[in-house]
Amino acid sequence: MFKKIFVVNVIFILFLFSISLADAPKSIGKFKDWETFSFKDGKGKICFAQTIPLERTPKNLKREPSRLFVTFRKSENIKNEISVTSGYEYKNASVTAKTGKNEFSLFSQGNFAWLIDNEEEFNLIKTMKKASKLSITAKTNKGSQTKDLYSMMGFTKAYNAARKSCA
Repeated sequence: MFKKIFVVNVIFILFLFSISLADAPKSIGKFKDWETFSFKDGKGKICFAQTIPLERTPKNLKREPSRLFVTFRKSENIKNEISVTSGYEYKNASVTAKTGKNEFSLFSQGNFAWLIDNEEEFNLIKTMKKASKLSITAKTNKGSQTKDLYSMMGFTKAYNAARKSCA
């Protein structure tokens, strides 16, 4: 009896493990400082390009990892969705993306921030394709200001791979 229960439990665990692997993001490719992934959820295929910052300040502030994303969700007709997380819950203030003289305001909810509309997303993507670096500044709920500096090396290829994968 014990042996039978053990075998059934092992089969069940292997089944759950195989399901969780099927839904995990799969890398499409690494492009210098950016990487592109795709996966399927209950609504369809999702593709995204992401990067991590080269620098995070202040260095002594404890926070989760920071990430910058551009996402495509074909089934929801979402294209070019730029989002960022700086590893903490944002204070109810705007988050700023800046490169050179170009500055973009993002709105935040919880620990993510997005651009307001499609036109601004298009403009920021166009800017990111030409830039070498992009900084994200924001404030924590406790009022500390942070700045994350991202490399744009490889962005265009990673962006194109995500867009093409979800076309």
